[in-house]
Amino acid sequence: MTETLDDGPFFHGTKADLQPGDLLTAGFRSNYRPEIVMNHIYFTALRDGAGLAAELAAGDGEPRVYRVEPTGDFENDPNVTDKKFPGNPTRSYRSTEPLRVLAVVEDWTRLTPEALQTWRDNLARMRAEGGGEILN
Repeated sequence: MTETLDDGPFFHGTKADLQPGDLLTAGFRSNYRPEIVMNHIYFTALRDGAGLAAELAAGDGEPRVYRVEPTGDFENDPNVTDKKFPGNPTRSYRSTEPLRVLAVVEDWTRLTPEALQTWRDNLARMRAEGGGEILN
């Protein structure tokens, strides 16, 4: 896999209720395009980036952020790195191997209801226009 910019710590945002030691794996539906089953598990070196992903995640659960560690090789997320932000300033990564949950992260920044609605509206517009490089 390609050279990455980070050694961690890494974070994953979701609405799943997990415990340290649990494994996050690929093979689930995308949070942003539910017709797609994901071949990768996505994560970031930005705590609040994982928080954004948690807030936008599908489902009715409470948004949660976890500190995670990759159990295998990982790469820069080409969905944002190559297409949107050369150099990976979003510090986004993906792996086909599981991520191990190390800890629950409590100190991440929540979006205001207005900001969350703006994100949801923008994602809906991207889907309607046939876009949607954000897949996870």
